[in-house]
Amino acid sequence: MADVTGRMLSLLSTLQSGRSFAGDELARRLGVSPRTLRRDVERLRGYGYPVDTQPGPGGYYRLAAGRTMPPLVLDDDEAIATLLGLAALAATGTATYGALDEAATRTYGKLEQFLPARLRPRVAAVRASLETGRHETPPVTAEQLGLLADAIADAEVVTFTYTDAHGARSRRRVEPYRQVHHLLRWYLLAWDVDRADWRVFRLDRVDGPVRTGTRYAPRPLPAESALEYLRRGLGRAGQRVTLVVEAPAHRVLDALRYHDVEVDAVGDRRTRIVVSVDSWQWLLLNLAFLDADFTIDAPPHLTAACRTFAHRLLTATPPAPTTPDPPRRS
Repeated sequence: MADVTGRMLSLLSTLQSGRSFAGDELARRLGVSPRTLRRDVERLRGYGYPVDTQPGPGGYYRLAAGRTMPPLVLDDDEAIATLLGLAALAATGTATYGALDEAATRTYGKLEQFLPARLRPRVAAVRASLETGRHETPPVTAEQLGLLADAIADAEVVTFTYTDAHGARSRRRVEPYRQVHHLLRWYLLAWDVDRADWRVFRLDRVDGPVRTGTRYAPRPLPAESALEYLRRGLGRAGQRVTLVVEAPAHRVLDALRYHDVEVDAVGDRRTRIVVSVDSWQWLLLNLAFLDADFTIDAPPHLTAACRTFAHRLLTATPPAPTTPDPPRRS
């Protein structure tokens, strides 16, 4: 398969030079037989690439004039995955012009014209059959993500104005290292030059990022990955709780899909969960959605709060009616 892919790319690259090639010359350039060349040309046509041919003496192969930028080469699975990815991204955000979700919406509408002709009916059918529910998240622009990505690649210091969770604004000068997408939010892990420490910034709270042209020497990351560092920071104020739930892992993941949890299948019908919680109320609410038996391993004050609430529920709930015994026959 790799040889076929390499041959196709070499053929396409050669034809994109704009000139005409005799069959024998083109076969020699690519190191293939005339029969293999004919098959590869037919493959290109199947992908939607317009290759003109002239048979016989003086014949040639040539990419059609005005089409040196050929259509996007995707197989069926790749085309559908691309479309679904754009649809999912377009369903997040506020549809503000320039925001990432708005750019995804525009791309979603343009995708069909860049695909080979054989894939267009399938893509059109998927688009017509697909609906996505919106989940509004704070907007982040593609321009912002691109600027920070370039700065990370070039190890270049960036400045911006940052608004924290309490509304306080401050000017920051940072060495950017990673961008992280986690639980429908975008984050930047960076070394804060003025504070001489690692910081994580919500990208929707970053305003006016500017590349300074000043380079920095990369530092080792403060964790195995930026995502691990972010998750550690988000759970710092919470309390670690371990649960064993009498339900399969897929049910647990579905009930807690918007939460950062570690899920480990103990068996077909039992799942171990590790989660950092801010309050016992959060824990009980989500356990109610699981609708399954469970055990809790948590700090004493948290388990005491759960017992107190359980007692309140029992006190507030009238006892179940008892079924009277059937009358005895004399």
